[in-house]
This record gives sequence, C-alpha cells and structure tokens, in this order.
Amino acid sequence: MVAGKPTKKLVIVESPAKAKKIGGYLGANYTVMASMGHVRDLPESAADIPPEIKKLKGNLAKYGVDIENNFEPLYIVPKEKKKLVSEMKAALKDADELILATDEDREGESIGWHLKEILNPKVPVTRMVFSEITKEAIKEAIQKTRTLDVNLVSAQETRRVIDRLYGYRLSPLLWKKVAPGLSAGRVQSVAVRILVNRELERLAFRSGTYWDLKSALGTKAGAGFEAWLAAVGGKRVASGKDFDEQTGKLKTDADVVLLDEATARELETRLKTQPWKVSSIETRMQTRKPYAPFTTSTMQQESNRKLNMSARETMQTAQRLYEDGLITYMRTDSVNLSQEALNAARNCVKDRYGTEYLSPEPRQFTNKTKNAQEAHEAIRPAGTEMKTAEEHGLSGREAALYAMIWKRTVATQMAEAQLRFETAIINVDDTEFRATGRHVVFAGFFRAYVEGVDDPDAALDDTESALPPLTEGDSLNCAKLDAVGHETKPPARYTEATLVRALEADGIGRPSTYASIIGTIQDRKYVVKTGNQLVPTFTAFAVTKLLEDYFPNLVDLSFTAKMEQDLDDIANGEGHRQQYLSQFYLGDAGLDEQVKTKEESIDARSACTLQFAGLTPRIRVGKFGPYLETERDGQPVTASIPADMAPADITNEIAEKLIELKQRGPQSLGTHPETGLPIFLMVGPFGPYLQLGEVVEDGPKPKRVSIPKGRDPQTLTFEEAMAYIGLPRQLGVHPETGHVVNAGIGMYGPYVKHEKIFASLGKTDDVLTVELPRALELIAAKKTKAPVLPLKELGKHPDDDEPVAIYEGRYGSYIKHGKVNATIPKERDPLQVTLEEALPLLAERAARGPATKRGRGGRGAKAAATPAVKKVVKKKAAKKASKKKVAEE
Repeated sequence: MVAGKPTKKLVIVESPAKAKKIGGYLGANYTVMASMGHVRDLPESAADIPPEIKKLKGNLAKYGVDIENNFEPLYIVPKEKKKLVSEMKAALKDADELILATDEDREGESIGWHLKEILNPKVPVTRMVFSEITKEAIKEAIQKTRTLDVNLVSAQETRRVIDRLYGYRLSPLLWKKVAPGLSAGRVQSVAVRILVNRELERLAFRSGTYWDLKSALGTKAGAGFEAWLAAVGGKRVASGKDFDEQTGKLKTDADVVLLDEATARELETRLKTQPWKVSSIETRMQTRKPYAPFTTSTMQQESNRKLNMSARETMQTAQRLYEDGLITYMRTDSVNLSQEALNAARNCVKDRYGTEYLSPEPRQFTNKTKNAQEAHEAIRPAGTEMKTAEEHGLSGREAALYAMIWKRTVATQMAEAQLRFETAIINVDDTEFRATGRHVVFAGFFRAYVEGVDDPDAALDDTESALPPLTEGDSLNCAKLDAVGHETKPPARYTEATLVRALEADGIGRPSTYASIIGTIQDRKYVVKTGNQLVPTFTAFAVTKLLEDYFPNLVDLSFTAKMEQDLDDIANGEGHRQQYLSQFYLGDAGLDEQVKTKEESIDARSACTLQFAGLTPRIRVGKFGPYLETERDGQPVTASIPADMAPADITNEIAEKLIELKQRGPQSLGTHPETGLPIFLMVGPFGPYLQLGEVVEDGPKPKRVSIPKGRDPQTLTFEEAMAYIGLPRQLGVHPETGHVVNAGIGMYGPYVKHEKIFASLGKTDDVLTVELPRALELIAAKKTKAPVLPLKELGKHPDDDEPVAIYEGRYGSYIKHGKVNATIPKERDPLQVTLEEALPLLAERAARGPATKRGRGGRGAKAAATPAVKKVVKKKAAKKASKKKVAEE
C-alpha cells in the first residue's frame, strides 16, 4: 500500500439490494458486491461432477461427499456463478482488505467462509455482522469486524453433509418401493410423520353426542345476556371434555349427567315457566402481559393466523423488508431488544398513546427456545424512528407484515392490560345455569397489539363481553330457552402456524428452515393444503409407514431433536464434526448399513398397502393415485379414491359406495329429452360425476358435471341428474349492476358467480335450490375478503402504465401484468426480480397466446401479442434458428 493513499476495501454481501444500500452508506473507499447467495455447494446432479472425479466412482462421485476421507465434501461452483466469482476476484486485486458481510446466521457464516476459500485473498480478511441495514448500524459494524467463526462454519457444513447423506441414501429407496420423485429428509420426514399421526388420531376418533340448554335472559332494566345449563340435580352436565375420543362414550371417571335430546327438550318445556334467580356472582381480576417481540418462528405463526400468509411468503416478504432497511434480520430465535430499540419503542408509546400506556420500566424478555442465539436481536423495525408502514409508503404484503412487526414491538413496552371476569350462577328449579362475561378495565398494550389464536371459535384477548349489572337475588326474565345438541370434534388438523409451533416445541429443525420444509412437503405431494389445514396424502402415509417400520430412529422426534442438539454443540465448539458424522453414517447402527441390510427385505407391495383400523377394504398407493382394494366372490375388486378425499374422511360406507359405483361401470340414468343423449353416472379420479353422451373419436368432448361432495350418487334421480347437467343456472340479476348471477359446479365445488367474482357455497347450501338472496350474501362476503396482496410491486409497464407485480401462486411465484401471468424461473429469487427482467418474461408469455391449462401463475389468460412483443419473439426465434444452422454445419 502506497503511503498516504486511501485504503480500498472490498465488501461482499449476499444480495444486490443490500449491496446498493450498504454501498451508499460506506462511501467511495468501499466497493460493495453481492455474492447472490451461495457461490459454491455440493453438486446438484451427476452433470455437475468434474470428469476426473467421475472416473474415480465411489462415494465422492455418488454423493459429493468423500466418506472415506473424513466426510470431506466436494464443493462445486455452479456455471451461473463462475462469471460472478471472476468479477469478485478482479475486484479483490484492487483491494487492501476483504470484508465478508454475509448474513449474521450460521448459513451466512458458511457463505463467508466459502467466499474466502474461493477468492483466496492475499490481503487481510474480516467478518462484518449487523442485524439491520441503517446508516448507523452499518457504520458501527464496519468498526467492529471480527474473524470468521470456524465452529459455526463446521456446524453448517456438518448439517449440509448429513442432509445430503440422509436424502441420497433414503430417497432412491422410496423411488423403488413407493413411487418415483419422492424424497426423504432429516426434518422433512419427521414433519410429515407429525401430520400423519394427527390424521391417524382423526381416523381413530369416535364422535360423542350430548345436549344442553341455552337461555336468553333479561334483567328488570331490560339488559340481555346468555346463560348455559351447567348442572342438573346438583350434578354437572356433560360437555365435550368428558368423552373418550376412542369410543365416543363418557370417560369411566366422568361423574356427570349426560343429557339426550328427549331429556333436554323435556327440561326446556319445564323450565320455561319456572322463576329464574341470580344465586351468586363471582368476580376476578386478571393481568395480561405483552407478548415477546417476534422471532422467526413466532412471526411465521402469527403471519399465518392474521395475514393468511404461508411461512414461505412470510420469509420472502420479510427478506424484502430487511434488505430495504426497514426491519432487523428476520432469521433469529432471540427475543432480545437492543437498548436503542427499547428507547425507540418507549418514545413511540409516549408520543402515540400517552404515558399512562407506558410500562413503568423497560421490559426485556427471556428466551424459552433451546440454543437460542442471545447475541442476536428479535425482529423489530430498524433504526430509532419507529415509523409506521404508512409513513414508509409501504403497500401490499410488505405493509401488512411490517405493521404487524411494528405493533408487536411497540406493545412490548406498553403497560399490562387489566381484565375483569365475571361468573353469574342462576338457579331455576333443580338446575343451575352459568353466565360468564369479560370486561377490559384497562386496555394497556391491547391498544397496539392482540395475538391471534389457532382455534377459530376462541375469543381474542381483548374481546369485550361484559355481563350487565347483576346482584344476588335478582329475578330474571327468560326470553328464550333452546335445547342444543352437540357432537364432539376430532383433533384439529395442523395449520402452518400450529406445525411450526409443534416443530419448535419438540426441537425439530431450525426456525429459519421451517418455511422451506413446509414448502417442500407440499411440493412433493406429501401434503395438500385445504383452506388453512395441512392434510397428509396417502403417499405420506405409505412413506411414513415404511420409515417407521424399517428406520424408526430416523423419524423419531426425540432422536431428531438430539441430532439438532448435536449440531448445536458443534456450533458452540463442544462437539466434533467427524465423530458425529461417523456415528450417524458408519458402523452396524449407521444409516449406510441400515439401508444395505434392510433394502432387500422391504416388499414394495406391502409398503404401498395401508390398512386403517375399522376400515374393511385395503388402501393401496399406486402409480396413478390411491385406490381401494377388496374382494367380491373371491375376485379382487378395486376403486379409485377421489383426489380431494382426505385419509381420515374415508369410512366403510364411503368405501362401499365407491366400490359399488366402480363395479356397476357407466350407468345410464335416462335419455336427455332435448339432445336425445344418455346421461351416464360415472366415477373418475376426482369422484363421481355425470356425463352427457359418450366419448366419440374426433367428436366434441361430452359435457361433464361433478356430483357435489356429500350427495349420495346412488340415490340420484333422473330429474336431479338433468338439473345438474343443466348447470349453470341463472338465479336472477344483481340489484346493483343488473348483471346475471349464476349458480354452478366448478373445479372446487358448487359456487355462485357474478361478473368475475366466484363464491363457494356453504355446507348447507344446495346448488340446485340456492336462491338469489343467499347468492348475493355470499358474493358480498367474498368482496369484503382481503384482496390477494403482491409479494413485490415492480412499477408500471412502459406500454400502458398498468402495474407489474410479483405474486405467489399455487405452483410458485409469477409476474402479473393485466391478464398476463409469467412464471419466474425456479432458480431466481422472486424478490430480486426487477422490472427490466420482468418485461421480456411477460412479452414471451403474452406471445404464446392463451394458456390451455392452469399454470403456475393461476388461471391461464388470453393475451394478444402486441407488435413489440412479436418483434421480441421473432428476434429470439431467428437467433435460435441461426444457432441450429451453425450446429448442423
């Protein structure tokens, strides 16, 4: 370095957005570049392995891991990263120092180490970490650099190697024994097992029935409230908690009165004319403390509950907020808040809510998660100004998620909420009724934030439902008394929020990986998302059964949690990488030997056969989906299981109907009087349906209509079949628009439609009888639902000034402009896509014309190719033809 010459430093971060922002803070003496994530990794496929390694064959060529040489990994720089690596090496030649500023988590530490290994710098190397991208934080971080943490690097490398060996040894086994394209994973397979076990609980569940009474009571002052029957003859009335889930009957130790319908109605008649009197009132006060600030896990759970965002969508949106300098780092398991964050939040409370809403002292929280990295911070708004989403000019999902983080952070420094709970006991004849109420005496932190709940029937903490003024001895007026029947409910299926909570509680995986795990188990068809429920498929059952039978340790929750603890020990410098890998993979009890000795003994047919308790037919998982198998007159009989049927929903009655319909084959219900064509009752992969006419070669496709779920096809009359075939039917015109409102059956079941709005019918609605008022109610409710928010808004299209944005679809992320939806390549991070990148993708998609089937971006839409689009496509076609000609020559 020349004396007096200012030093030039090369800073490497992970993304271009961060590079641009940090570069602006550091000034001219710093060159900031983006590694675009990992610069090298284990080989993705055989094509990535160098020829000299392939010649050696063995484990290194097969797995990308040299098992015989201390499990040394083979790292490959992908083709698409080679140019970037060359550019970084060139920039390093002019630098006096290399600063690795990759993300502050273990993966970021690993990426930094890989950069150092690849670039092989001859200048000093330091590690820069920060949890927020603000000028103050970056200026401070650049002054407090450190060395790379080799323990964190070792732990991350061990995790990567073990996941590679787990997947590469077990996945091919699943391809052979169950179905091609399946995968096994250290955390993924355990997550699937958790979902399967819950579905088995639902299968084993037996519903119980009980009755009670609901009263509408009034005081002399005219105030009304509800009370429920609590006891008869001094004995508590049975409720859902008193039933055995396995038998549907009362538990043996339940000392209660079980009311049936007849008894309940007799009580209803008798009590209506009796005097009602308040016998006692109990009041208790309760204090509620604010919730801890967000960690990765709690943010994913709450975003799923409140914003209906998946874990993957939440993390993508949070990444964008972080890179824009609006929140702190979003991969953290710490609930700590820095002193500056505490001060900012407390000042915000005073300014916005007043000093009476401020907690007496700054409030810090203690981590309950094992191995939480205390040095990190919780997720909070970045900086010290605590600006709202509106003040930052945010919109869409970014605004919704930021607002949730802002409210949660501010609430941590607010006063406790004070609630008063009241219980009134009302006597009438030999029965006792109970009324409960709650009153928020002082809202405290409720003013800013109230946590969501997983149970849709549960009340939120700030719900106000106070009883009217009551005193002992008050006489009451019974305005209404109804006997109400109840059925106990099976255990609820997991949602993304409850699955994340279960994984974290059991110490399975890391919160930073939950989003990718939940995404993977859906991509691999182990799980289908129905509403917000995660429903395991029959394939998930077959794979879980195989792993439980032959590799029980690998899907055991405590064993997997112990593996996570061992990896944390390595990160903390208390464990040894080679010893851990050897113990897991080698020896008689190691994974390699287990697979070798058990593979031949696994019968593929048996692995794909499921026998549910109480279900007579067997279920087989076949090449074309699950099906029922049984015998009739000594002959095997099979019937497909509808694709939308959950495993726990199959009963002997449903199975019998599916088998009977299959045996009958296409059944003619009669001849359509207008067309002269027969109406057939048939069964397909999606269940029973009606077909008008037969399939004729080169002829038009016959009209088909699905029979709604819950409608027994065996009792279908010809008149009903005619009505279904005649759908959609007009219900009338919308009073506001004058446009027609229709009812029909579509891909997702019965619906009503007005203009472009589709609203699903409820469980009690019948598509053949639903009337216009009910349809208008459903359509109005659909209109008020929160619109689908974009992941990222890119700007306006230069051709028409219409917005271009990125959305998350059923099959991945896509770009939307008007009616054109363009798929984003899998290898591209959707949040890094720019408007300049999006325009050619949209042009190419538009030039292909209307989609013939549903693609990634949702419904295929017609799109006329503009002259500009045609020009782009013509240019690409000419270029392709030119390359082909050169190749042929």
